[in-house]
Amino acid sequence: MDLIKFVDKVNGILWDNVLIFVLMGTGIFYTLYLGLPQFTKIGRAFKHTFGGVFSKRKETAEGEMSSFQALATAIAAQVGTGNLAGVASAIAAGGPGAIFWMWVSAFFGMSTIFGEAVLAQKYNEKIDGETTGGPAYYLSKGVNSKFLASTFAVLIIIALGFVGNMVQSNSIADAVHAAFGINKLIIGIIVAICAGAILIGGVKRIASFAELVVPFMAILYILGGLVIMAKNGSQILPAFKSIFVGAFSPQALGGGLVGVTVKESVRYGIARGLFSNEAGMGSTPHAHAVAKVNHPAEQGMVAMVGVVIDTLIICTFTALVNIVTGANTEGLDAAAMTQRAFEIGLGRFGVVFIAVSLFFFAFTTIIGWTFFGDANIKYLFGKKGSGPYKLVVLVFIVLGSTLDVKLVWKLADMFNGLMVIPNIIGLLILAPQVRKLVTDYNENYSRLS
Repeated sequence: MDLIKFVDKVNGILWDNVLIFVLMGTGIFYTLYLGLPQFTKIGRAFKHTFGGVFSKRKETAEGEMSSFQALATAIAAQVGTGNLAGVASAIAAGGPGAIFWMWVSAFFGMSTIFGEAVLAQKYNEKIDGETTGGPAYYLSKGVNSKFLASTFAVLIIIALGFVGNMVQSNSIADAVHAAFGINKLIIGIIVAICAGAILIGGVKRIASFAELVVPFMAILYILGGLVIMAKNGSQILPAFKSIFVGAFSPQALGGGLVGVTVKESVRYGIARGLFSNEAGMGSTPHAHAVAKVNHPAEQGMVAMVGVVIDTLIICTFTALVNIVTGANTEGLDAAAMTQRAFEIGLGRFGVVFIAVSLFFFAFTTIIGWTFFGDANIKYLFGKKGSGPYKLVVLVFIVLGSTLDVKLVWKLADMFNGLMVIPNIIGLLILAPQVRKLVTDYNENYSRLS
């Protein structure tokens, strides 16, 4: 069996038969176990997230971020090529109804990511004067398993820091080359230089970059989507109808959806939704671990807002643009479908617009993923490993821009899937500690507010 076939087989087992149930099951468990935080805490979540954005900021120590900066860094990693390509792939394979199941995955994922952020806060620590944390730290100190912690750390460094960043730089190179005709190697070098300039500044510079760029790129993309929907206003209600009808009866829609079953709609919607917002994967806790907050539960609530922005807003805009323009009926898949939708909606400008959006989405993901990997390098080797790690990442960024990355995509999926397993074990074992912290927060909220 060659490598591609082996990786495909592993991915088929992981994503089609294991993780979709493990991740959704964990989300449902946490939702019930914590008393539906998606409803009971959502008001406070937005208050903690945005309430202090324009007020005088609390001073943060070296290696710390404000709560909003931590969220921006998490969203930088969450909002990537999956928001463009993953959503389109879900529609192509599962029909418009897949988007309904993507929303379902986001709803339950909010409680999972709440637990991840709370644990990341509880078990964060200072290494050589810098605050850091994440699943490796709560697996090591909370579960008392060096094996699970080290396994997770190695997997995420490979999945995000090396392999994943190659995929992101390749997406940038493809999009910019298609829009402007620039040589892909030159694009890769420029991306690596820009990334290096940010990463060399450490946590403070990453935080400043994220809080400035992430809101800008999200608003820009949403405005582009609003323009297209305004031009196709008569198709908005039919688009929502196709999403809700297709979720339970794809064949009732007819047309190009012949052969799509409810099972496929559920499978692709949930899988792509979880892959997009990363709830339960163990990536975003690294950002939430370094936030300066009064109580761990506060950052848990902020983390939920990240899923709302990533999946319920940005992914939904992508889905609607694809459906109202009819791009989903042209037999296209992944990024090609979304690129076509923006071309239909905005003409030649749409090609440039989606290239710019993809650049921001993928570049911010590179910064976020490198930061996440760095937290695990520090866990394994201390701060001395940080510099060499970042240099290797920059080399992979350049390589990724020039290579055929079909195998790299598949490897990224595999390592992403594998790193979920130790993280979920930790989340389930440490669930009583999360609930204890939530109870403490509820009892002392008036004092902490």
